[in-house]
Amino acid sequence: VQLQASGGGLVQSGGSLRLSCAASGPILSVGTMSWYRQAPGSQRVLVASITDGDITKYADSVKGRFTISRNNARRTVYLQMKNLNREDTAVYYCNADLLAITTSLGDITDDEYWGQGTQVTVSS
Repeated sequence: VQLQASGGGLVQSGGSLRLSCAASGPILSVGTMSWYRQAPGSQRVLVASITDGDITKYADSVKGRFTISRNNARRTVYLQMKNLNREDTAVYYCNADLLAITTSLGDITDDEYWGQGTQVTVSS
């Protein structure tokens, strides 16, 4: 079971980026999916989350600029980022609550998984 994030890169201030994160493996169901970010010298913080019922939540700093969405059939979460500024520069991590088969004996666990992180750099 893993989460694979993609879509980061270098963008100018005011620009846009779209991040994607896909869950793969023997997954039975996908719960809340989230994006976090961690700037150099700072703690990892929640950027946005979306429940399996499509209820969304955003950090105040990104409200009105970022949009989180999901495609349940593809087990993928997206983060559309617009009007980026230098304060958005960080490594972005996806996170998901996954119900999955985790052993060869068929044990099922409900656990939290993290993607590998994708760098977003906003230049002035």
